[in-house]
Amino acid sequence: MNNELRLILDAHSICGEGAIWDEKNRKLYWVDNHLGFVHVYDPETNRDRAIDVGQPVGTVVPRESGGLMLAVRDGFMSLDEMTRKTRLLAVPEGHNPENRFNDGKCDPAGRFWAGTLETPTHKGCLFRLDKDLLVHRMLDNIRCSNGIVWSADNKTMYYIDTPTMRIDAFDYDLKTGTISNRRAVVSVAGEHGQPDGMAIDIEGKLWVAHWDGCCVCRWDPTNGNLIQKVRLPVSRPTSCAFAGQNLDTLYVTSASAGLDAVALAKQPKAGGLFQFNPRVRGLTSFSFAG
Repeated sequence: MNNELRLILDAHSICGEGAIWDEKNRKLYWVDNHLGFVHVYDPETNRDRAIDVGQPVGTVVPRESGGLMLAVRDGFMSLDEMTRKTRLLAVPEGHNPENRFNDGKCDPAGRFWAGTLETPTHKGCLFRLDKDLLVHRMLDNIRCSNGIVWSADNKTMYYIDTPTMRIDAFDYDLKTGTISNRRAVVSVAGEHGQPDGMAIDIEGKLWVAHWDGCCVCRWDPTNGNLIQKVRLPVSRPTSCAFAGQNLDTLYVTSASAGLDAVALAKQPKAGGLFQFNPRVRGLTSFSFAG
């Protein structure tokens, strides 16, 4: 069962990432990480617009005061979608630009969480940008920071550091933005590929794009069980986001990075943007409050 899987954009992105639905403007934002493009997709017109921000970009979120916020190679950046003007607003203390930013999202209080990738000489980190533009280092010794979501009751944060092959949960304090009591809630078998980007539905289940797994999986964090597996015609799904008027459509980005000519010939839709009907609604995503 593919839940009516469709290719929406044959984008041929190198590394599509960071999908997020802006309910206010009814647009889907996503990025091509390696090329430094922020994409703006309008499902009503089926048109996609790419904005070059001049450096690798890990993720994008709407900003309550207008425009967008990005996690880029150098730190946290604002983007005016219409003028395409960018401004670097915050650089985490001790941040090495070689540890480029990857996935991230805003928490229910509007704080922007985003993490980095390790290099041979430096481990990655998970950072939190508050609305006052101060940056806090929340986790160290990260290898490949990826999916992050919050439960509907605002008490739990779920997080993926891809090479651990786990989904971890933390106790989350909405008032202070602190996390504690880290524990593994899902262990991913290698046959499913590596856990990458993540979304959460109204039943509290986790939807995860699996790099090198050709699939998006729905996981139950209460018992670690796999509930559903949706196959894609590409090996490297990267992120997923609930979208649409009723948050009942799941969009999935994908990558063509690292695939040789033989692999690309077998999966010509690699790097495309897909959608399917998950038969469950998602939770609302959040904007940056600063």
